[in-house]
Amino acid sequence: MPSSSPALDVQSTVAERVAAVRARIAAVARSVGRDPASITLTAVSKTQPPEAIDEILSTGQRVFGENRVQEAEGRWTDRSPSFPDLELRLIGPLQSNKAGDAVAFFDVIETLDREKLARALAEQIQKRGRSPRMLIQVNTGAEPQKAGVLPGEADAFIALARGTYGLQVEGLMAIPPAEDAPGLHFALLAKIAECNGLGVLSMGMSGDFETAIRFGATHVRVGTALFGERNSFETPSIA
Repeated sequence: MPSSSPALDVQSTVAERVAAVRARIAAVARSVGRDPASITLTAVSKTQPPEAIDEILSTGQRVFGENRVQEAEGRWTDRSPSFPDLELRLIGPLQSNKAGDAVAFFDVIETLDREKLARALAEQIQKRGRSPRMLIQVNTGAEPQKAGVLPGEADAFIALARGTYGLQVEGLMAIPPAEDAPGLHFALLAKIAECNGLGVLSMGMSGDFETAIRFGATHVRVGTALFGERNSFETPSIA
């Protein structure tokens, strides 16, 4: 069964939730002999309203994950100049015809998973003179509805992306099946990364990031535990 996490305090502020999540990251890191500073909190800011983004920025949070290129541009284009240390990470599926926009906008693309996309990204990097770092998404559960390279094909695809296309691949990303114990999938991802000399592991979300840290996560992608439920910032509608 998936790991459980503390119940979300719906009355707490974003700043309080950020502090609580950071404290949990630090505690579990120390419990397994890791430096808390070696783990990056990626705040999943997709769908969040402006006031939530502004509040979390005020806490010093600077690493954010977005699902779609166009939504990210709308959310961050005007804010980016005020935060030179901002890091934007694409964590949603990327269509090959959007590769140019992604290369121009994101610092890290976490969802590289097929040769057509690798080719498109390489072409856009050469064209635009900007080279985002890459993670390869691995479909650890071999789920047909989910994006990602199959585990048995990961080694070959990593070599292809780095060698043939010259992409700056620094690690792996995975989203375990919701019904499985996540630790098995995190362990598999860590093994593939180790075999390929990759040091970055983006794994773990609001419900299982502590387990992910125990298995070596360097980046955890947290949304609900920071921002609350999706409608927590919405004002009541007026008929």
